Amino acid sequence: MLCELQIENVAVIEKASVEFRPGLNVLTGETGAGKSILIDSILAILGSRTSRELVRTGASKAVIRAVFRGLPKPVAAQMEAAGYGDGDELMLYREIAVEGKSVCRVNGMPATAAAVRELCSGLIAIHGQNDSHDLMNPARHLGVIDLFAGNSALHDEYYHVYRDLCRVKKEIDALNVDEDEKEKRVELLRFQIDEIDSAQLTPGEEDALLERRTRIRHAQTIAQQLGRAYETLNGNDDAEGAAGLLGSASAALETIRALSPDFEALSDKLNELYYAARETASEIASQLESSEFDPGELDEIEERLDLLYRLKQKYGADEQEILAYGENAKKELSGIESSDERLEELYERQTALYEQAKALADRLTQTRLDAFEVLNRQITEALAFLNMPNVRFALSHKKGPLAGSGQDTVEFYVSANAGEEPRPLAKVASGGELSRIMLALKSAMADKDEIGTIIYDEIDTGVSGLAAARIGEKLYQTAQGRQVICITHTAQIAALADTQLLIEKQVQGGRTFTQITELAGDARAEVLARMISGDKVTELSLANAREMLRGRA
Repeated sequence: MLCELQIENVAVIEKASVEFRPGLNVLTGETGAGKSILIDSILAILGSRTSRELVRTGASKAVIRAVFRGLPKPVAAQMEAAGYGDGDELMLYREIAVEGKSVCRVNGMPATAAAVRELCSGLIAIHGQNDSHDLMNPARHLGVIDLFAGNSALHDEYYHVYRDLCRVKKEIDALNVDEDEKEKRVELLRFQIDEIDSAQLTPGEEDALLERRTRIRHAQTIAQQLGRAYETLNGNDDAEGAAGLLGSASAALETIRALSPDFEALSDKLNELYYAARETASEIASQLESSEFDPGELDEIEERLDLLYRLKQKYGADEQEILAYGENAKKELSGIESSDERLEELYERQTALYEQAKALADRLTQTRLDAFEVLNRQITEALAFLNMPNVRFALSHKKGPLAGSGQDTVEFYVSANAGEEPRPLAKVASGGELSRIMLALKSAMADKDEIGTIIYDEIDTGVSGLAAARIGEKLYQTAQGRQVICITHTAQIAALADTQLLIEKQVQGGRTFTQITELAGDARAEVLARMISGDKVTELSLANAREMLRGRA
C-alpha cells in the first residue's frame, strides 16, 4: 500500500509530506485547494506522462517521492526479477524539470517511465469521474464482464484458433482470384521463368565479365608491360636477365659456402631469390599467353553485360537475387497450377477451424452469461444498499459472426425506477446514479485482482443525504483488507474515514501555497461541521459532526 507521498514544487504545492494508513483515507478541502494535484502527483510517480506545466511557477523542477510497503505478490516478484530489490519495500522518485525533462528512479536505481508504469500497474487502481463516462461506453462492457468472469485463458485459446481461421480464409481468397487474372498471372510467371532460366546465370558472373572487359580494353598496355617485365627477369640475346644474374651470384657463393656458416646462410638466400625470380618469370609468361584475345570477345562480353543489366532492372540487384526471383516465380506458378488441390485442402482446414472456434466461442459466451448472473446479483445488492433499491440491471446480449473477442455484443441496461423497462445505461442514469453504479461495480470486482490501494476521485459527485452516507459505508467496507483513498466533499463520507487529511490553500506574499494536515479530535469535528454548514460553524453543526464521529466509532 501507499505509505508516504512527498511533493515539492508541484503546481501550488511548494512542499508537502503525506502519510497514508491502512483502511479508508479521505482528502477533504475546498474546491481548487489542490486535492487533484495529489492525484496528478500519484499518477506521475507511477510513471504516467507528465507536463512541465506541473512544475510550480519560479521553480526549476518538481520532485515527487513515494514509499510503498506490503506489496502485492506479482509486483514484488516483478520488482525482484528486474533487479530493484527483494520486494519488501518500493521507493519511487520522479523529477520533472521545467524544460520538460523527466527522471525516474526505483529504489534509487534509474528507470524509464515505461518501466515504472509496467512495474506499478498492479499497485494502485485510480477511479475518477472519467470512469463513469467509460461506463457509459458500451464498447467497454464486454471487457468488464470478461474481467469478472476470469476467462482470459479461454479467450486466448479461442483467439489462437480464430487467428488461424483468418489466415486460412485469406489464403483461400488469394487463390480464388478471377480466372482471367489468374491466366494473365500464369502467362507472366512463365515468361519471367523462361527469361531467367534461358540466361543461365552464374553467381559472380558480372564481376568476372567486368574484369575481363577491363583487361581486353587495356590489352596492348598489359602485353607491353608484361613483356618488359619478362625480358628484365629472363634476359634476351644481348643481355642476361635478372634471374640469370641471380643464378651466377648463387653459384659464386656455392663454391665457398662450406668455409663458413655465414656464407652458407647467404648462399641459401641467393638460391631462394634465384628460384623466386624464375617462378615469377614463368607466371609472367603465362599471363602473356592469356593476354591474347579474340577481337569478337569484347562484343560478346558487352552483350552479356547488357543482358545482365536488363535482368537486374526487372528482378534484382545481382545474379543471386535474380535467381531467387526465378525460384519464387516457379513456386507461385506451381501453387497456381495446383490451386484446385490446395483449395480443397484449405476448405477442409477452414471447416475444421471454424467448428473449433465456434465451440470455443460458445464456451466463452456461456462464461460471460454465467458471470453476469453473479455480477448482477452483487451489483443489485450493492445498489440497494446505496439507496437505489428499485434498480434493475440487465444485459443486452446478441450473437454475431466470429470476431477477435468471440461472437458476443453486450451492453449494460438499467432501470433506475420501479415499473420502467431497462434501457441502455448511457441513456438512463444520472450523474449521481452513475457514481453509485460505478462504486457497486468496482466493489463487485474488488476481489478480481491483488491491487492493495484503490483511489476514488470524487465518487460522491451528484449525491447527498442518505445516498452519500451509504457510499461512505460501502467505501469503509471496501477498505477492510485494503487501502482506500478517497477525495470527497461530503461530510458523511469523511466522517467514516480511518484517516482524514485536510488540504488548504493560502496566499502569502502574493504566492499561493497548499498545506496538507492530518485531522484528529476537535480539529476534525470542526472541519466536518464546516463541510455540513459552510463558513458559519454553529454549535448545532459542531454537535452533529461530533455525533457523526462517535457513530463511526
